[in-house]
Amino acid sequence: MFKRNKALDINVENYKVDAKDHAYVEKLSQIESTDARQLLDVGVDIDENARIGTYIQKDKSVIHCKTMQDGVEVMGISQAREKHGWLSDYMWKNISPDTDKFTLQAKENPHEGYFIRALAGVKTKHPVQSCLYIAKEGFSQNVHNIVIAEEDSELHIITGCATAPHLTSGLHVGISEFYIKRGARLTFTMIHDWGEKINVRPRTVIRVDEGGTIISNYISLRPVGSLQMFPTTYLNGKGAVARFNSILVAGRGSFLDVGSRIVLNAPDTRAEIISRGISSGGSIIARGDLVGKVAGIKAHLECKGLILNDGLMQAIPELTGYVPGVEMSHEAAVGKIDQQEIEYLMARGLDEEEAISTIVRGFLNVDIEGLPAGLKEKLDRTVSETQKDMM
Repeated sequence: MFKRNKALDINVENYKVDAKDHAYVEKLSQIESTDARQLLDVGVDIDENARIGTYIQKDKSVIHCKTMQDGVEVMGISQAREKHGWLSDYMWKNISPDTDKFTLQAKENPHEGYFIRALAGVKTKHPVQSCLYIAKEGFSQNVHNIVIAEEDSELHIITGCATAPHLTSGLHVGISEFYIKRGARLTFTMIHDWGEKINVRPRTVIRVDEGGTIISNYISLRPVGSLQMFPTTYLNGKGAVARFNSILVAGRGSFLDVGSRIVLNAPDTRAEIISRGISSGGSIIARGDLVGKVAGIKAHLECKGLILNDGLMQAIPELTGYVPGVEMSHEAAVGKIDQQEIEYLMARGLDEEEAISTIVRGFLNVDIEGLPAGLKEKLDRTVSETQKDMM
């Protein structure tokens, strides 16, 4: 699936697979102030305003977990397996443990992960929030997440991933299996703030039944050692929909290999992949893969990248059609900021640095569907801070 690249060639044996147990906290306000600041940066609301559930994991320990709406389950995967014997029918159904060394690591040395489920017909007014946090130096956090949106349910999850400020090395392996049943809708927003020397290897597969919808938003604006992810979605039921949005920034020393693959297996399915990436000295490989298996499907892929201060920005769009009657398109562009745009803004009173900052901020401000107003404002501020750092 991925070309061999030295930046991605991580030896899992270099990382510890055990960590001390962390105490459970009854209230998020009891979380240590340093940790709390990191959680806030990835969208966790400590006051739990406009949230209907919370899951917080520190290293291998579930330190806070609850739900505040009937019909929505939020718990650690170990507790979920004890409560629901049928969960074994879902775990490792989408992803084989021997897919690669990272999936095998998660199977052999598991460290919890979340189970989030909306029961049939349940509509959530506010999101569930979760955070996977690494505090131990040199630790490999290996989690297995299961999300199930039962028939005709609506579920929104905001999940943040972060590390303690003192960390200089670490590995996160995240196995995630999503099941969107008939007529269900899941909005899943990920905000990553890992740290400059952290290596991240998510492995995600999503299955969507008839009339179901998955909206996935991925945001990575801060430095990271290396990130490799290529979630695959199968639209298996008639009229199923998938929309993927990503916003990526790679500073010097960061290597991001990020993409999405959507397989349209049923009539009237729809798919869209939108990617924005900026290299300000780091490397980004932005992948998009649309596969049309039946007639009557529509899919579009758009990948745009900017290069600032040298760096690598590579767009790899792929379209594959197996039968007549598929409708798929793509648009890809990589380059620098147009000098005419800079001159236009300077003619209206901005200096050159202000003009470039304005263009960068506008480029990153993609309209992300389903974000609560408070989180959108926070992300807008983060984008502004990021573009200042790049300048």
